[in-house]
Amino acid sequence: MCLAVPGRVLGVEDRDGTRMATVDFGGVVKEVCLEYLPDLQVGEYAIVHVGFALQRLDEESARRTLELFEELGMLREEFGDPWEQAAHADDGDGDLAGEVRR
Repeated sequence: MCLAVPGRVLGVEDRDGTRMATVDFGGVVKEVCLEYLPDLQVGEYAIVHVGFALQRLDEESARRTLELFEELGMLREEFGDPWEQAAHADDGDGDLAGEVRR
C-alpha cells in the first residue's frame, strides 16, 4: 500500500535548484521534495506522498494521524522497521547484525 503520510519538517535546503526538506515521520526520517510547497518552513507539517510534500497540515491533525498509523502498523508497512533495516545494513562482510550482538 502506498500512503500519504504526515511529517514534520526538520530542515530545508536547496539542492541543485530544488528545494528539499528533511522530514520526520514519527521517528523515520526521509528526504522530501518541496516543489509543490516551496514556502514550507522548519517545524511545519505536511502530507507527503512518494517523496513529495503535497499539502500543509496542522500539528494536531498530523500527530493524530501518525498515532493512528502507528497503532495500525501502517508506518512500519510503509517505511519498514528502522531497527531491522539498521541490523541488515551491509558494511562489506554482510554481518553487521552479528557485530551488534557481540
